[in-house]
Amino acid sequence: MSTRNRYRKKPDQFVTAVQLSMEIQTFVYLKWGGQQRCKQGDWLVDNGGDVYTVDGDVFASTYRKLSPGVYLKATPVYAVKAASDGRVDTKEGLSEYRAGDYVVSNNADGSDAYCIGAEKFDAMYELDA
Repeated sequence: MSTRNRYRKKPDQFVTAVQLSMEIQTFVYLKWGGQQRCKQGDWLVDNGGDVYTVDGDVFASTYRKLSPGVYLKATPVYAVKAASDGRVDTKEGLSEYRAGDYVVSNNADGSDAYCIGAEKFDAMYELDA
């Protein structure tokens, strides 16, 4: 893969979310080509109809509340367009990507990674100057 660039979420690309604060025995679901897991304190996020969970600590450090139940990712991400198919381990499970998708990270070193299709990524993010 080539160099990661820094991006910011477009201001109109907010999500709705609720924290899973109840005691959870098992919460497993299939998404992104693999089994995903969440735990007490994680967030259930609806990102324009794409529903998934986000680790509680990650959500707290990367999103800011706009109004009750509405949040915007406030920190930059680092992304690179994938040259070939692959997969990445996320905090929730394994996620597959295809050539042309973006491999996105919450950290400049590429850690805390996940993947997003190119069309969706381009609609949600812009280069951070």
